[in-house]
Amino acid sequence: MKYCLHRNWRFLYFTLFTFLLFQTSFSQEETKAKGRIKLFIECSCERSYIRQEINFVDHVRDQGLANVNLFIYDIANGSGGRTYKLEFEGVGAYEGTLAQRSYDTNVNMTADEVRNGLVVTVKSGLLVYLIQSDLAEKIDYKITAEGLSQQQDIDFDDPWNNWIFEVYGEADLDRETSRREFEYEVGFESDHVTENWRIRTDLQLNQANAEFERDDETFTSERFRYSGAGSIVRSLSDHWSAGIFGGARHDTFTNLDFRYYFTPAIEYNIFPYREVLRREIVFAYKIGYFHNDYIEPTIFGQMQEGIFNHSLDVQVRYRQPWGNIYSRLRGSTFLDDFEKNRIQLFGRFSIRVFKGLAISFSGDFEIIRDQINLPAGDASIEDVLLQQRQIATDFELGFGFGLSYTFGSAFNNIINTRL
Repeated sequence: MKYCLHRNWRFLYFTLFTFLLFQTSFSQEETKAKGRIKLFIECSCERSYIRQEINFVDHVRDQGLANVNLFIYDIANGSGGRTYKLEFEGVGAYEGTLAQRSYDTNVNMTADEVRNGLVVTVKSGLLVYLIQSDLAEKIDYKITAEGLSQQQDIDFDDPWNNWIFEVYGEADLDRETSRREFEYEVGFESDHVTENWRIRTDLQLNQANAEFERDDETFTSERFRYSGAGSIVRSLSDHWSAGIFGGARHDTFTNLDFRYYFTPAIEYNIFPYREVLRREIVFAYKIGYFHNDYIEPTIFGQMQEGIFNHSLDVQVRYRQPWGNIYSRLRGSTFLDDFEKNRIQLFGRFSIRVFKGLAISFSGDFEIIRDQINLPAGDASIEDVLLQQRQIATDFELGFGFGLSYTFGSAFNNIINTRL
């Protein structure tokens, strides 16, 4: 009986040892099989610079050739810069390994600082894959002295209280033998962004002068515009927000001596606002009042008038691994005359069809039935050619299409910008 038990124990030990040896061997083979990282990056960024700075992976040109996909989504943030959201997705040997990173820039950062910071963020996101790759034992990672000295619970004192200001100006001079053009624009913008509030102001002054000579005859054009606009928007929940918009405008091109408007609005996003980098379906309704004083009598014989109007705006945006989709439909009408209305439709699509092939197309269509500001009388040939005033139209239409197919070497990481 003792001999039999002893043989059974030896058999159990042998079985357990064999199982552990098999598991260790299988684990080693599995790790070894993951091999070198093949990285595909989809972003609106300097991919060539990322390829140059991150040379410890193979950068592939097609998503189907990768074992790690990186999708970078970006959107404007409250500091005047952009917030980048990085989503890493392992496929094949790295199936199930996911990682996320976030990177914020501000208006004071240079383009070089932005791209260097983005590279650092990409490297940190790749760590989880590196420790599973054949480079795991070659990793030498360190934290800088600056990073070690930072305390996570520091309360930063912002003397500007989340306000961003911008003053800008631009001038353009173009001259030929029979043509001279000069245009300038100056402006001021401010933006205050918190989790619950967004306050904006925008002041602008623009003037464009042109002179053309033909057959000893000179044609001149002068356009002048100034405007001011402001808005206050309050977040009510993860899906709802409300706001108030107002402003004033003078524009010789559109026959406006002076216009002011006031418009409350409410907005609903089907998805939570925290998902705005990936997807959004937004409905916005505005109802308000505007008053126009005209430079010349309009086609309806008016020198001034006040109108109540409202509009519904629907926007759909998807940023996905297979491409980007953006579409907007806006309808507006006067409350006292529904025949005076405007419908605007815009769409932009960029879709990866299959390996190496991508298509993109965009289009816009606008039905216009609310040009109450048009001056009476026929426009002269001078007005039309020099675009001195707005011309009547029933619609506007535009369309664009693009197709690209990439093939050839998929694993060339060399950067060469000579000539």
